[in-house]
Amino acid sequence: MTVPRRELLFIVLLTLRENTLNDMWRFLRSDASAVWQDSEVVRRLNRYRGIIDGTRWAKYLLAKDIACPSALDESTDRLWSVHADLSNEFTDYVTHVDEGGERRRLDCETTSSFLDLKVELANRILQSCHFCERNCMVDRSRDENGWCRLGSESRVSSAFLHVGEEAPLVPSGTIFFSSCCFGCVFCQNDDISTNSYAGEVVAPEDLAKIAESLASDGALNINYVGGDPIPNTHTIIASLVHQTRNVTQLWNSNLYCSMDTMRLLMDVFDVWLPDFKYGNDDCALRLSGVPRYFEVVSRNHLLAYKSGEVIIRHLVMPNHLECCTYPILDWVAENMPDCLVNIMGQYRPEHKVRRSPQDYPDIARHVHRGEVQAAQEYATDLGICWRPVS
Repeated sequence: MTVPRRELLFIVLLTLRENTLNDMWRFLRSDASAVWQDSEVVRRLNRYRGIIDGTRWAKYLLAKDIACPSALDESTDRLWSVHADLSNEFTDYVTHVDEGGERRRLDCETTSSFLDLKVELANRILQSCHFCERNCMVDRSRDENGWCRLGSESRVSSAFLHVGEEAPLVPSGTIFFSSCCFGCVFCQNDDISTNSYAGEVVAPEDLAKIAESLASDGALNINYVGGDPIPNTHTIIASLVHQTRNVTQLWNSNLYCSMDTMRLLMDVFDVWLPDFKYGNDDCALRLSGVPRYFEVVSRNHLLAYKSGEVIIRHLVMPNHLECCTYPILDWVAENMPDCLVNIMGQYRPEHKVRRSPQDYPDIARHVHRGEVQAAQEYATDLGICWRPVS
């Protein structure tokens, strides 16, 4: 008996639905397994692969092993001083455990940990907010609003197993936060990046349950994105106190973080998935409304590179090869030769560009295939291009 096409499609969809999400991605992204046959991917993401295989511990779990010697109600300057000392101790401890040494598990019920200290410092930053380099300095703990228009609460618009990320990350447990510290005129997620009320309010305990559920469903990483996670740093770090799974924590961001935010993140995030959008400050200010872009973002890329493993995303935009793409790739090749770079060709005119293309004539069209190819070839010649297996 021949099954009609529509009924056959329904049967296939029903079968997929009855399978676990962990199985579905294998049908959709076979390259997610094949990519681990690439020796360069394995080398550059060695620790991440170890967490997947259970031979390494996610750093946020190890941060719970380090005791904080000071009371958490001491002055902010004193706590940052203690944080600097513990960060050095933590670096040595991670190396010790990675090389096969025993963990020294702390009784977190009776003793404050390095992670607890980070939670306290994040809450202090919230009171004079400078999570990002806009440095609004408003008291978000009292629901005063700065650029991101967020008060003390964080909102999650969606959370799911994402099979559209870079092959080594699939399936990725993505958690999309509302709001952003950028104002990109071409934003493809403007429904959440420009709406601080998008999604549902989540407390740290709620966020931890979401992350644990994603890990249970087979996520290889917990992927904090948006919008952007930066304005939600306090909630994200506090959620780690309640998480227990040995799963990679991944920071997916424009990386326009303040130095204090980077200090909080570097000891607890294993993999970084930052955007590197612009090769100069003029384009960044005109198209995303951010000052001092290259100085801040290049600084933070270097800090991420020194503290973890990095996959840089660069979105190729029409007419921006010479001013943005090539300078970025030159800088990355010189300063971060062992990271992976994903050259992305998904640009399309959205948000303000779609509504008023005459105001942004340089980017008011889709990117040409030749522009993306030129960027990929340039990165390949520099030895930093990574392309997913197709």
